[in-house]
Amino acid sequence: MTDLPVRILRLPHHDPDLPLPGYETAGAAGMDLRACFPGRDGREMAPGARLLVPTGLAIALPEGFEAQVRPRSGLALRKGITVANAPGTVDSDYRGEVGVILINLGGEPVHVEHGDRIAQMVVAPVTRAVWTEAERLDDTDRGAGGFGSTGVGAGRGV
Repeated sequence: MTDLPVRILRLPHHDPDLPLPGYETAGAAGMDLRACFPGRDGREMAPGARLLVPTGLAIALPEGFEAQVRPRSGLALRKGITVANAPGTVDSDYRGEVGVILINLGGEPVHVEHGDRIAQMVVAPVTRAVWTEAERLDDTDRGAGGFGSTGVGAGRGV
């Protein structure tokens, strides 16, 4: 594991009582992001509703890196709340507030409180593709088999 210095800015509406994102355990890959509502109040999410949750933070990632915003598994399991565009991407040249688009996939309304841990953020290197047009592609065992094609046949089920 290597440490990567990343600059972070608490925006004017950030609650100074909320901690900066951090790793909860020595082996954690993601840092928890917290809801930071400007009025310190929470928001209600009806079943099926989406909500853009502010974090009160902006970051400056080094070129060649991204931050992936991912769901928290416990929140998804217990309350049906997940990140709608998972994983969300924060690009290295973005300097605005990091926001998290949550969706309530559960059957009950959920109240998102100010300070709740709502998602996790993983900082990762970026590889950029350079397209090379071809007349044909090499053959593989799978070929052009589409969605679910590798799980069908030979008694493997769906």
